[in-house]
Amino acid sequence: MRRAAFAVAAGAMAVSLAACGSADEAGDSDSTKSAAKGDAIKVGLLLPENQTARYEKFDKPLIEKKVKELTNNKGEIVYANAKQDATTQSQQVDTMITNKVDVLIVDAVDSKAIANGVKKAKDAGIPVVAYDRLAEGPIDAYTSFDNEEVGRVQGKALLTALGDKAKPSAKIVMMNGAVTDPNAALFKKGALSELEGKVDIAKSYDTKEWKPENANANMEGAISAIGKNNIVGVYSANDGMAGGIITALKAAGVTPLPPVTGQDAELAGVQRIVSGEQYMSVYKPYPQEADVAAEMAVALAKGEKLDSIAKDSVDSPTTKGVPSVLVPVVSLTKDNINDTVIKDGIYTLDEICTAKFKAACDKIGLK
Repeated sequence: MRRAAFAVAAGAMAVSLAACGSADEAGDSDSTKSAAKGDAIKVGLLLPENQTARYEKFDKPLIEKKVKELTNNKGEIVYANAKQDATTQSQQVDTMITNKVDVLIVDAVDSKAIANGVKKAKDAGIPVVAYDRLAEGPIDAYTSFDNEEVGRVQGKALLTALGDKAKPSAKIVMMNGAVTDPNAALFKKGALSELEGKVDIAKSYDTKEWKPENANANMEGAISAIGKNNIVGVYSANDGMAGGIITALKAAGVTPLPPVTGQDAELAGVQRIVSGEQYMSVYKPYPQEADVAAEMAVALAKGEKLDSIAKDSVDSPTTKGVPSVLVPVVSLTKDNINDTVIKDGIYTLDEICTAKFKAACDKIGLK
Protein backbone atom coordinates (compact mmCIF):
# COMPACT_ATOMS: atom_id res chain seq x y z
CA MET A 1 0.00 0.00 0.00
CA ARG A 2 2.77 2.37 0.93
CA ARG A 3 4.75 1.67 -2.24
CA ALA A 4 1.68 2.31 -4.33
CA ALA A 5 1.03 5.62 -2.60
CA PHE A 6 4.60 6.68 -3.22
CA ALA A 7 4.33 5.76 -6.88
CA VAL A 8 1.16 7.82 -7.34
CA ALA A 9 2.64 10.80 -5.54
CA ALA A 10 5.86 10.56 -7.52
CA GLY A 11 3.89 10.55 -10.76
CA ALA A 12 2.01 13.66 -9.71
CA MET A 13 5.27 15.26 -8.74
CA ALA A 14 6.78 14.64 -12.17
CA VAL A 15 3.84 16.33 -13.88
CA SER A 16 3.84 19.39 -11.62
CA LEU A 17 7.52 20.22 -11.72
CA ALA A 18 9.49 22.01 -14.39
CA ALA A 19 12.64 20.49 -15.86
CA CYS A 20 15.79 21.30 -13.96
CA GLY A 21 17.50 22.43 -17.14
CA SER A 22 15.52 25.67 -16.97
CA ALA A 23 16.82 26.51 -13.53
CA ASP A 24 19.79 28.71 -12.73
CA GLU A 25 22.73 26.64 -11.62
CA ALA A 26 22.86 26.70 -7.82
CA GLY A 27 26.04 28.19 -6.47
CA ASP A 28 26.83 30.29 -9.58
CA SER A 29 25.04 33.34 -8.14
CA ASP A 30 27.06 33.38 -4.94
CA SER A 31 30.45 34.84 -5.73
CA THR A 32 31.61 34.63 -2.13
CA LYS A 33 31.49 30.82 -2.33
CA SER A 34 33.89 30.54 -5.25
CA ALA A 35 36.30 28.56 -3.16
CA ALA A 36 35.04 25.30 -1.66
CA LYS A 37 34.86 25.23 2.11
CA GLY A 38 35.97 22.41 4.31
CA ASP A 39 33.74 20.54 6.74
CA ALA A 40 33.84 23.17 9.49
CA ILE A 41 30.72 24.95 8.28
CA LYS A 42 28.07 26.81 10.25
CA VAL A 43 24.46 26.05 9.27
CA GLY A 44 21.70 28.38 10.44
CA LEU A 45 18.38 26.58 10.99
CA LEU A 46 15.21 28.63 11.41
CA LEU A 47 11.98 26.75 12.11
CA PRO A 48 8.57 28.45 12.27
CA GLU A 49 6.82 27.26 15.42
CA ASN A 50 6.75 24.74 18.24
CA GLN A 51 3.03 24.03 18.62
CA THR A 52 3.16 21.39 15.90
CA ALA A 53 5.13 18.49 17.35
CA ARG A 54 7.06 17.70 14.18
CA TYR A 55 9.51 20.63 14.24
CA GLU A 56 11.19 19.97 17.58
CA LYS A 57 10.69 16.20 17.58
CA PHE A 58 11.66 15.39 13.99
CA ASP A 59 12.92 18.20 11.75
CA LYS A 60 15.51 19.79 14.05
CA PRO A 61 17.24 16.59 15.28
CA LEU A 62 17.09 14.95 11.84
CA ILE A 63 18.71 17.94 10.11
CA GLU A 64 21.33 18.20 12.85
CA LYS A 65 22.16 14.51 12.53
CA LYS A 66 22.53 14.66 8.75
CA VAL A 67 24.68 17.81 8.83
CA LYS A 68 27.01 16.14 11.33
CA GLU A 69 27.15 13.04 9.16
CA LEU A 70 27.97 15.03 6.02
CA THR A 71 30.68 17.09 7.72
CA ASN A 72 32.48 14.41 9.73
CA ASN A 73 31.03 15.93 12.93
CA LYS A 74 32.71 19.27 12.16
CA GLY A 75 29.59 21.13 11.06
CA GLU A 76 27.76 23.37 13.53
CA ILE A 77 24.00 23.98 13.68
CA VAL A 78 22.84 27.38 14.95
CA TYR A 79 19.14 26.98 15.74
CA ALA A 80 16.22 29.31 16.41
CA ASN A 81 12.45 28.83 16.50
CA ALA A 82 10.18 31.78 15.67
CA LYS A 83 7.20 30.48 17.68
CA GLN A 84 4.80 31.53 14.90
CA ASP A 85 5.99 35.17 14.85
CA ALA A 86 7.16 36.53 11.49
CA THR A 87 8.80 39.59 13.06
CA THR A 88 10.77 37.37 15.42
CA GLN A 89 11.90 35.25 12.48
CA SER A 90 13.11 38.32 10.58
CA GLN A 91 15.17 39.29 13.62
CA GLN A 92 16.54 35.75 13.77
CA VAL A 93 17.69 36.06 10.16
CA ASP A 94 19.56 39.25 11.10
CA THR A 95 21.19 37.44 14.01
CA MET A 96 22.27 34.59 11.74
CA ILE A 97 23.84 37.09 9.34
CA THR A 98 25.65 38.77 12.25
CA ASN A 99 26.88 35.34 13.37
CA LYS A 100 28.20 34.76 9.85
CA VAL A 101 26.59 31.40 9.21
CA ASP A 102 27.68 29.82 5.94
CA VAL A 103 24.16 28.83 4.85
CA LEU A 104 20.59 29.21 6.07
CA ILE A 105 17.79 26.64 6.15
CA VAL A 106 14.54 28.58 6.60
CA ASP A 107 11.03 27.28 7.20
CA ALA A 108 9.15 30.57 6.91
CA VAL A 109 6.42 31.66 9.30
CA ASP A 110 5.19 33.98 6.54
CA SER A 111 6.48 33.23 3.04
CA LYS A 112 6.13 36.86 1.88
CA ALA A 113 7.38 38.56 5.04
CA ILE A 114 10.61 36.55 4.96
CA ALA A 115 11.57 37.82 1.48
CA ASN A 116 13.49 40.85 2.77
CA GLY A 117 15.45 38.66 5.19
CA VAL A 118 16.31 36.23 2.40
CA LYS A 119 17.62 39.14 0.32
CA LYS A 120 19.72 40.39 3.26
CA ALA A 121 21.25 36.94 3.64
CA LYS A 122 21.92 36.73 -0.08
CA ASP A 123 23.56 40.19 -0.05
CA ALA A 124 25.76 38.95 2.80
CA GLY A 125 26.88 35.98 0.69
CA ILE A 126 24.78 33.44 2.60
CA PRO A 127 22.81 31.00 0.41
CA VAL A 128 19.29 30.12 1.58
CA VAL A 129 17.48 26.78 1.44
CA ALA A 130 13.70 27.13 1.74
CA TYR A 131 12.51 24.23 3.85
CA ASP A 132 8.98 22.82 3.81
CA ARG A 133 7.45 26.16 2.74
CA LEU A 134 8.37 28.00 -0.46
CA ALA A 135 9.76 31.27 0.87
CA GLU A 136 9.84 34.31 -1.37
CA GLY A 137 13.01 36.20 -2.16
CA PRO A 138 16.20 35.00 -3.88
CA ILE A 139 16.30 31.48 -2.41
CA ASP A 140 18.90 29.04 -3.73
CA ALA A 141 17.09 25.74 -3.18
CA TYR A 142 13.84 24.28 -1.92
CA THR A 143 12.67 20.99 -0.50
CA SER A 144 9.22 20.04 0.69
CA PHE A 145 6.46 17.59 -0.04
CA ASP A 146 4.15 17.62 -3.04
CA ASN A 147 1.67 19.83 -1.25
CA GLU A 148 -1.15 19.71 -3.79
CA GLU A 149 -0.86 15.94 -3.62
CA VAL A 150 -1.23 16.19 0.18
CA GLY A 151 -4.58 17.88 -0.37
CA ARG A 152 -5.62 15.37 -3.02
CA VAL A 153 -4.75 12.49 -0.69
CA GLN A 154 -6.82 14.08 2.08
CA GLY A 155 -9.77 14.75 -0.22
CA LYS A 156 -9.74 11.24 -1.65
CA ALA A 157 -9.57 9.74 1.83
CA LEU A 158 -12.55 11.79 3.03
CA LEU A 159 -14.63 10.65 0.07
CA THR A 160 -13.62 7.04 0.74
CA ALA A 161 -14.65 7.40 4.37
CA LEU A 162 -18.02 8.89 3.39
CA GLY A 163 -18.79 6.04 0.98
CA ASP A 164 -22.39 6.30 -0.23
CA LYS A 165 -22.85 9.46 1.86
CA ALA A 166 -20.63 11.30 -0.61
CA LYS A 167 -23.15 13.20 -2.74
CA PRO A 168 -23.55 16.83 -3.83
CA SER A 169 -26.05 17.58 -1.03
CA ALA A 170 -23.85 16.15 1.76
CA LYS A 171 -22.50 18.95 3.95
CA ILE A 172 -18.85 19.02 5.00
CA VAL A 173 -16.67 21.60 6.73
CA MET A 174 -13.25 22.61 5.38
CA MET A 175 -10.70 23.66 8.01
CA ASN A 176 -7.78 25.00 6.01
CA GLY A 177 -4.46 26.28 7.30
CA ALA A 178 -3.13 29.81 7.76
CA VAL A 179 -3.17 32.23 4.82
CA THR A 180 0.43 33.19 5.64
CA ASP A 181 1.57 29.65 4.80
CA PRO A 182 1.81 29.03 1.02
CA ASN A 183 1.47 25.31 1.64
CA ALA A 184 -2.02 25.86 3.07
CA ALA A 185 -3.22 27.22 -0.28
CA LEU A 186 -1.74 24.19 -2.04
CA PHE A 187 -3.37 21.74 0.39
CA LYS A 188 -6.70 23.50 -0.19
CA LYS A 189 -6.28 23.48 -3.98
CA GLY A 190 -5.51 19.77 -3.99
CA ALA A 191 -8.40 18.93 -1.69
CA LEU A 192 -10.88 21.01 -3.68
CA SER A 193 -9.85 19.21 -6.86
CA GLU A 194 -11.25 16.04 -5.26
CA LEU A 195 -14.16 17.41 -3.24
CA GLU A 196 -15.82 20.07 -5.38
CA GLY A 197 -18.99 18.85 -7.03
CA LYS A 198 -19.01 15.65 -4.99
CA VAL A 199 -20.02 17.15 -1.63
CA ASP A 200 -21.42 20.45 -0.37
CA ILE A 201 -18.69 22.50 1.30
CA ALA A 202 -21.08 24.18 3.71
CA LYS A 203 -18.42 26.10 5.65
CA SER A 204 -14.77 26.81 4.85
CA TYR A 205 -12.24 28.49 7.13
CA ASP A 206 -8.65 29.71 6.80
CA THR A 207 -7.45 29.03 10.32
CA LYS A 208 -5.30 31.73 11.87
CA GLU A 209 -1.80 30.49 12.75
CA TRP A 210 -2.92 26.85 12.34
CA LYS A 211 -3.84 26.91 16.03
CA PRO A 212 -6.01 24.06 17.36
CA GLU A 213 -7.94 26.51 19.55
CA ASN A 214 -8.81 28.61 16.49
CA ALA A 215 -9.94 25.47 14.63
CA ASN A 216 -12.02 24.57 17.68
CA ALA A 217 -13.73 27.98 17.66
CA ASN A 218 -14.31 27.78 13.91
CA MET A 219 -15.84 24.32 14.28
CA GLU A 220 -18.16 25.53 17.03
CA GLY A 221 -19.35 28.21 14.60
CA ALA A 222 -19.83 25.66 11.82
CA ILE A 223 -21.85 23.36 14.07
CA SER A 224 -24.07 26.26 15.08
CA ALA A 225 -24.59 27.38 11.47
CA ILE A 226 -25.06 23.97 9.83
CA GLY A 227 -26.52 21.90 12.64
CA LYS A 228 -24.70 19.15 14.48
CA ASN A 229 -26.62 16.37 12.74
CA ASN A 230 -26.06 17.75 9.24
CA ILE A 231 -22.24 17.52 9.05
CA VAL A 232 -21.15 14.30 7.35
CA GLY A 233 -17.41 14.95 7.32
CA VAL A 234 -14.65 17.44 8.10
CA TYR A 235 -11.61 18.23 6.00
CA SER A 236 -8.89 19.26 8.44
CA ALA A 237 -5.59 20.33 6.93
CA ASN A 238 -3.51 18.98 9.83
CA ASP A 239 -3.63 16.87 12.97
CA GLY A 240 -3.38 19.70 15.48
CA MET A 241 -6.51 21.31 14.08
CA ALA A 242 -8.19 17.91 13.84
CA GLY A 243 -7.79 17.63 17.61
CA GLY A 244 -9.53 20.97 18.14
CA ILE A 245 -12.28 20.02 15.67
CA ILE A 246 -12.95 16.68 17.33
CA THR A 247 -13.11 18.34 20.75
CA ALA A 248 -15.77 20.73 19.41
CA LEU A 249 -17.76 17.88 17.85
CA LYS A 250 -17.70 15.87 21.06
CA ALA A 251 -18.65 18.90 23.17
CA ALA A 252 -21.65 19.44 20.90
CA GLY A 253 -22.74 15.84 21.42
CA VAL A 254 -22.16 14.77 17.83
CA THR A 255 -22.30 10.97 17.69
CA PRO A 256 -21.08 9.04 15.92
CA LEU A 257 -18.23 11.36 15.00
CA PRO A 258 -18.01 12.14 11.28
CA PRO A 259 -14.75 11.27 9.49
CA VAL A 260 -12.06 13.90 10.05
CA THR A 261 -8.84 14.15 8.03
CA GLY A 262 -5.43 15.34 9.20
CA GLN A 263 -1.78 15.70 8.31
CA ASP A 264 1.68 15.31 9.92
CA ALA A 265 1.12 11.94 11.61
CA GLU A 266 1.46 13.52 15.05
CA LEU A 267 1.41 10.98 17.87
CA ALA A 268 -1.92 12.29 19.18
CA GLY A 269 -3.31 12.09 15.65
CA VAL A 270 -2.12 8.53 15.19
CA GLN A 271 -3.70 7.60 18.53
CA ARG A 272 -6.98 9.21 17.47
CA ILE A 273 -6.84 7.12 14.29
CA VAL A 274 -6.29 4.00 16.39
CA SER A 275 -9.27 4.85 18.60
CA GLY A 276 -11.50 5.73 15.63
CA GLU A 277 -11.95 9.42 16.47
CA GLN A 278 -9.92 10.60 13.44
CA TYR A 279 -10.16 8.86 10.08
CA MET A 280 -6.72 9.56 8.58
CA SER A 281 -3.59 11.65 8.54
CA VAL A 282 -0.96 12.29 5.90
CA TYR A 283 2.39 10.72 6.72
CA LYS A 284 5.21 12.82 5.35
CA PRO A 285 8.58 11.05 5.58
CA TYR A 286 10.43 13.72 7.56
CA PRO A 287 13.77 11.85 7.49
CA GLN A 288 13.87 12.10 3.71
CA GLU A 289 12.95 15.80 3.64
CA ALA A 290 15.41 16.63 6.41
CA ASP A 291 18.22 14.71 4.71
CA VAL A 292 17.68 16.57 1.45
CA ALA A 293 17.69 19.95 3.22
CA ALA A 294 20.95 19.09 4.98
CA GLU A 295 22.54 17.85 1.75
CA MET A 296 21.53 21.04 -0.07
CA ALA A 297 22.77 23.27 2.75
CA VAL A 298 26.15 21.57 3.09
CA ALA A 299 26.70 21.62 -0.68
CA LEU A 300 25.82 25.30 -0.93
CA ALA A 301 27.99 26.18 2.07
CA LYS A 302 30.91 24.50 0.32
CA GLY A 303 30.22 26.32 -2.94
CA GLU A 304 29.11 23.15 -4.72
CA LYS A 305 26.36 22.77 -7.31
CA LEU A 306 23.14 20.92 -6.59
CA ASP A 307 22.95 18.91 -9.82
CA SER A 308 23.29 15.55 -8.09
CA ILE A 309 20.70 16.41 -5.41
CA ALA A 310 17.97 18.44 -7.13
CA LYS A 311 16.72 17.01 -10.41
CA ASP A 312 13.74 19.36 -10.71
CA SER A 313 12.86 22.99 -10.19
CA VAL A 314 9.93 25.14 -9.07
CA ASP A 315 9.01 28.79 -9.44
CA SER A 316 8.17 30.96 -6.47
CA PRO A 317 6.27 34.25 -6.91
CA THR A 318 9.65 36.04 -6.91
CA THR A 319 12.22 33.52 -8.13
CA LYS A 320 12.15 31.27 -11.17
CA GLY A 321 13.80 27.87 -11.60
CA VAL A 322 14.66 27.13 -7.96
CA PRO A 323 16.46 23.73 -7.72
CA SER A 324 14.01 21.55 -5.82
CA VAL A 325 13.25 18.15 -4.38
CA LEU A 326 9.65 17.25 -3.54
CA VAL A 327 9.15 14.18 -1.37
CA PRO A 328 6.08 11.91 -1.89
CA VAL A 329 3.48 11.40 0.85
CA VAL A 330 1.33 8.54 2.15
CA SER A 331 -2.29 8.38 3.32
CA LEU A 332 -2.10 7.07 6.89
CA THR A 333 -5.08 5.09 8.22
CA LYS A 334 -5.50 2.39 10.85
CA ASP A 335 -4.64 -0.16 8.15
CA ASN A 336 -1.03 0.94 7.50
CA ILE A 337 0.32 2.30 10.80
CA ASN A 338 2.72 -0.66 11.04
CA ASP A 339 4.02 -0.11 7.51
CA THR A 340 4.64 3.61 7.90
CA VAL A 341 5.35 5.40 11.17
CA ILE A 342 6.38 2.27 13.05
CA LYS A 343 8.46 0.78 10.24
CA ASP A 344 10.26 4.10 9.69
CA GLY A 345 11.02 4.48 13.39
CA ILE A 346 8.93 7.60 13.86
CA TYR A 347 7.12 5.98 16.80
CA THR A 348 7.39 2.70 18.63
CA LEU A 349 4.44 0.44 19.25
CA ASP A 350 4.69 1.24 22.95
CA GLU A 351 4.50 4.99 22.28
CA ILE A 352 1.29 4.57 20.30
CA CYS A 353 -0.36 1.77 22.26
CA THR A 354 -0.27 3.19 25.77
CA ALA A 355 -2.65 1.79 28.39
CA LYS A 356 -5.37 4.17 27.21
CA PHE A 357 -5.16 2.86 23.63
CA LYS A 358 -4.16 -0.77 24.27
CA ALA A 359 -7.63 -2.21 23.64
CA ALA A 360 -8.07 -0.14 20.47
CA CYS A 361 -4.65 -1.27 19.23
CA ASP A 362 -5.55 -4.89 19.86
CA LYS A 363 -8.83 -4.43 18.03
CA ILE A 364 -7.12 -3.28 14.82
CA GLY A 365 -4.33 -5.84 15.11
CA LEU A 366 -1.61 -3.38 16.13
CA LYS A 367 0.58 -5.54 18.35
